[in-house]
Amino acid sequence: MTSEQSTAPVNVLGLPAAQLREFVEVLGEPGYRGTQIYHALYAERKFDFAEMTSLPAALREKLAREATIAMPKIVRRHLSSDGTVRYVLALDLQTAGGATRGPASGRTPKQANIETVFMPEENRQTICISTQAGCAVDCRFCLTATLGLVRNLAAGEIVGEVLVALEDNRAALKPQTNIVLMGQGEPMLNYDAVIAALGILLDPKGVAIAPRHAALSTSGIVPGIERLAQEKVRPNLAISLNASSNEQRDQIMPINRKYPLEKLLEACRKFPLKTREWLLFEYVLLGGFNDSPEDARRVVRLLSGVRAKVNLIPWNPGALPFHRPERSRVEEFQKILVEKGVLTFVRDSRGQDVMAACGQLALSEATLAAAQVAQDEPRT
Repeated sequence: MTSEQSTAPVNVLGLPAAQLREFVEVLGEPGYRGTQIYHALYAERKFDFAEMTSLPAALREKLAREATIAMPKIVRRHLSSDGTVRYVLALDLQTAGGATRGPASGRTPKQANIETVFMPEENRQTICISTQAGCAVDCRFCLTATLGLVRNLAAGEIVGEVLVALEDNRAALKPQTNIVLMGQGEPMLNYDAVIAALGILLDPKGVAIAPRHAALSTSGIVPGIERLAQEKVRPNLAISLNASSNEQRDQIMPINRKYPLEKLLEACRKFPLKTREWLLFEYVLLGGFNDSPEDARRVVRLLSGVRAKVNLIPWNPGALPFHRPERSRVEEFQKILVEKGVLTFVRDSRGQDVMAACGQLALSEATLAAAQVAQDEPRT
């Protein structure tokens, strides 16, 4: 470790209360000051030590020298006609506090860009957050897959996405905030950082989002599902299903070859559900590929024995070789599931006009100088 590294300020964003207490004790302060920093940072959303007036002036000055609050930086906002905002956020690895290695080349990028989506509604707002820069799962219908995996996000970067979105919309926030881990990346492949971030986001003394208002979506990483089942505090679980057979799923979701439907559904049946809790299955309808009545009937059989809800998502346009299904096919698919007792909803994604909808997050401004995500070709 170089002297420059050893004296670098400590990034406190993403640290839980216990670590903040340890940090201030190293600085010669009583541990309860760490609890005060935790409250000011996550509950009061103060991102400058000078604004943390519950702390003595001398400690604030010391923190300004010894620590930093490395918030993601807004590169660009894209405002949809439906009120949705797609944020392009810049992350600096030098202050990431635990981000992992980057691309296969071994080169660790100092900066990566990600996307976060803010969706205002009448009585709530939903924030869709990323857990990785890019994604390695390579779902063939998703534009994020074209980025490849740049790197995992640190816990503080994941928490920072939520804080940035809340702060940028502070004047218009509704009483309830939902978070969905459905942006760039596969959360189960960055498990430890995701759980650490959720520990802060779902903490009543932290960001204070109710666990029932949080959802984590996975492409079907079975070991991650099994680990999540053991967590005392966890979000709702959503499974990205998208196919009615292994042969079909293999074509559009290569991860299925490692965790085929039999193993995935077995893990789902074993997942401990609380009273009034359901497993959510997301099914992206690809016109002419997985949207037939036969597909619907196979989905019913797959979900037998699972307390399931299904979200049908007509594919959102992008530069990929698929097309949206006919509306009549969507309605017929839903009718078959509902008649067989499966709670099923059609979710028309918001923010399509600014590439903020499900499967569209691919850093469309990656060719700008501000976007330094490692990739070989510009994306549209």
